[in-house]
Amino acid sequence: MTRTIFVTTALPYANGSFHIGHIMEYIQADIWVRTMRMSGHTVHFVGADDAHGAPIMLKAEKEGISPEELVARYANERPTYLNGFHIKFDHWHSTHSEENIQLSGDIYKALKAAGFISSKTIEQFYDPVKGMFLPDRYIKGECPKCHAKDQYGDSCEVCSAVYAPTELINPYSTLTNATPVLKSSEHFFFKLSDPRCVEFLQDWTNGTNARGQKRLQNEVLAKTREWLGNTEDSESESNLNDWDISRDAPYFGIEIPDEPGKYFYVWLDAPVGYLASLKAYCKQQGLDFDDLLDPNGNTEQVHFIGKDIIYFHALFWPATLKFSGRKVPDSLFVHGFITVSGEKMSKSRGTGISPIKYLELGMNAEWMRYYIAAKLNARVEDIDFNPDDFIARVNSDLIGKYINIASRAANFISKHFDGKLAYLGDINAFTTEIASVTESVRNDFEAREYGRAIRTLMAYADKINQGFDNAQPWVLAKGISTAEPAQKENLQDICSRAIAGFKALSVMLTPVLPALSNRIATELFEQDTDFSWQDATQLPEHIATFKHLMQRVDPKMLDDLFEPPAPEALIPGGEPITETIKIDDFAKIDLRIAKIINCEHVDGSTKLLRLTLDVGEGRHRNVFSGIKEAYNPEDLVGKLTVMVANLAPRKMKFGISEGMVLAASHADEKNNPGIYILEPWEGAQPGMRIH
Repeated sequence: MTRTIFVTTALPYANGSFHIGHIMEYIQADIWVRTMRMSGHTVHFVGADDAHGAPIMLKAEKEGISPEELVARYANERPTYLNGFHIKFDHWHSTHSEENIQLSGDIYKALKAAGFISSKTIEQFYDPVKGMFLPDRYIKGECPKCHAKDQYGDSCEVCSAVYAPTELINPYSTLTNATPVLKSSEHFFFKLSDPRCVEFLQDWTNGTNARGQKRLQNEVLAKTREWLGNTEDSESESNLNDWDISRDAPYFGIEIPDEPGKYFYVWLDAPVGYLASLKAYCKQQGLDFDDLLDPNGNTEQVHFIGKDIIYFHALFWPATLKFSGRKVPDSLFVHGFITVSGEKMSKSRGTGISPIKYLELGMNAEWMRYYIAAKLNARVEDIDFNPDDFIARVNSDLIGKYINIASRAANFISKHFDGKLAYLGDINAFTTEIASVTESVRNDFEAREYGRAIRTLMAYADKINQGFDNAQPWVLAKGISTAEPAQKENLQDICSRAIAGFKALSVMLTPVLPALSNRIATELFEQDTDFSWQDATQLPEHIATFKHLMQRVDPKMLDDLFEPPAPEALIPGGEPITETIKIDDFAKIDLRIAKIINCEHVDGSTKLLRLTLDVGEGRHRNVFSGIKEAYNPEDLVGKLTVMVANLAPRKMKFGISEGMVLAASHADEKNNPGIYILEPWEGAQPGMRIH
């Protein structure tokens, strides 16, 4: 039975470019969507930019442009990323749209009519210089618990205490450094604590969808118990609080109907953006939006999100939809984060992956799609990008196992049989085996057990290769022109079965490698259409001449991908002075005199030198620095320099870097080349602190 499915991913905030976490989520969703479409299901896959909120308003103001111009700038980037990684949304929209204004207003009015909107006057910090109420992220001060300086208005990064902004000691606005004042304002709240709401969420989070599947993964369900209480414990109570859905002007967002100067908080209208994007798409395609999302209809509503926004999607969103009379989600698919070599992504520490740099380096997007798929499963687990593992999986799995089948067998078929395939004996057992493997892989992809699906199909690739090696077709091919017919038929059968297995693997890999699969379907097997699941068991009868399909990963590409965009620890010169900091900010950096005990080239890197440094600790430190273009290693040995001594160690492909050496260069490196490490005057000793 065919299904109709409405699929979304979390909306990226429109004040920055896509990062690798976005790409991972979109790849996960795209694989699932392609899997379902290959089975004949109708899928409406939409996305949008999350375009509202104070951060966008303030960033635009700082740049001297309108919020609309800022949003448009990042919106214009999106196709490069999405097309580059073969992520095929049906429609991409924006929350700053007529559809979203209308839907947000309609939902608010419906909630208000149902008694789920209340108002009350609250006190908030107000910046008297900026003339605006301050979100928590724009307030800093001394932690009331551990007294650490410069902590945010909601939690302390030092002792992890959680508090209200009004509890901060000596608070200040990060926008103007002014001391904020308390000011009263009327705010509007969605009554999430209403018993009707709690009862619904208990049922929805614990329940199943129309297909009898759990709406939430076990880890997500467990998380919701922290807020909703345990239904099996009569003494366990819900601790849901009413949700503040309003913000005061100035604010870039959607005005609340009949409430001048009041705007919807971005988390109210952002998820409504899912519906707005679908509505705009329906208008384009001539589809009935209201019929498609009829609460009593058959359309399945599925959301792919990260684990950091469970609270909004497992509580606020379904409750908002339910009590405004709309369809509630059928499934919430939550994933973890992506790390690099076990570390959290950090651009400044060289542990971030820039998707655009990946593409600009000429790295195959389907390498990344395959690697991410091989790591993902249906649980809420972080996945790790390890450069060595990446190279091994692509070169061994995709090239050495999968493509290797076709490159070897196709040559025999083209050379000796003019591209014609033929099979000996009963092929039922062969096609039954293919059908079994394909069904297992298809089911795993549908269940989002991508890693298990990859393991299954690669095990089948191993079996095909082993059978091919055992048959030794290269032996049969010797003297084939004068051989007996039986020998020719045997050679043709061996190679034909290998090619048929390769075709089946290509079908199974289609959701992961759509561009490569399309080439194989149209160029090698000369089909008019892309593969569908049933193509796996349709044994091919003819192939065109085999063409090179995919190159191996060059390890140097990974070096370039992870090397900082500028040499390590560079202090910019010839650039405008950056924003003012406080003495406490500078005091956090521990600068020390270091003696360069040894310096050597780093094999495989075109930019790095490995420095062995004495910082007066009684041990030596290993530091990688991007100064290879400027210095010969032997010229640096014995010199003194300056390093950041309290920087967290960074795991790189070549080893651990335990600090950062300071260097200077000009901002315009093209016309003013040169890198200059800092060298203190005579008399300085290793370990001396720079004040």
